Amino acid sequence: MKIFIDSADIAEIREAAATGFLEGCTTNPSLLAKAGRKIESAIPEICELVDGPVSAEVLATEYEPILREGRSLAKLHPNVVVKVPLLLDGLRAVRTLKKEGIRTNVTLCFSPTQALLAAKAGAAYISPFLGRLDDVSEDGIELLRQIKTIYENYDLDTQILAASIRGPLHVVQAALVGADCATMPLGVIRLLLQHPLTTNGLSKFLADAKKASEH
Repeated sequence: MKIFIDSADIAEIREAAATGFLEGCTTNPSLLAKAGRKIESAIPEICELVDGPVSAEVLATEYEPILREGRSLAKLHPNVVVKVPLLLDGLRAVRTLKKEGIRTNVTLCFSPTQALLAAKAGAAYISPFLGRLDDVSEDGIELLRQIKTIYENYDLDTQILAASIRGPLHVVQAALVGADCATMPLGVIRLLLQHPLTTNGLSKFLADAKKASEH
C-alpha cells in the first residue's frame, strides 16, 4: 500500500518526503487555505518534493468548468492528478479528461455504487472517506472491502485511495483490505513509527550500554 500525505504545507511535505517512503500527496481547498497558499503556486512546489501523484482539486461542479479547471491544473506539472467531486458532471468530465490523457482522483466517495460508477468513468483513483463515515456510525473499512471486491470482480483498474484517515488503526485496516494507497496527515505518518515497546527497549539498551562503558 502506497503512503501519501494529505497536506498543502510545504514544511510538512518536505519532512514526510525526507523519510524515503512517501509516494504521493493529496491536497484540497481547505488544506490550501490552511497553508495560506494558492493552488497555482503550491502544486508545482509540492510536485518537486514528491516523487509520485499529487492530487489538485477543481472547485467547479459543472461539466465544462470542471474540464477547464482540470486541464489548467494538469498543465502545472506532469505529476498532477486532477481531483474531481463525485457528481454526474464530475464523472462526465472524468471520462473526457481520461481521453485527453489526464489522470483523475474522484473524491468524496461514500458508497460502493459511487465507486463503481467512478471506475467505469475512467478514474485513476477513487477516494473513499473512512473517518467521515465512522463519524456518522457507518463502517468506512467495510466500504473499502466492498469496493475492493467489486473492482476485483470486474477487473477494474481504478486504484483505491483510502482517505480521511484518523489514525494508525485505519492504516492497518486499509492495508489488510488491500487498498492501493492511503493518504493521511503528517501526524498520523509519525504515529506509524511509534510503539511504546520500541521506545522502552531502546531506552533500556542505551542505559545498559552507558553502564557497560562506565566499567
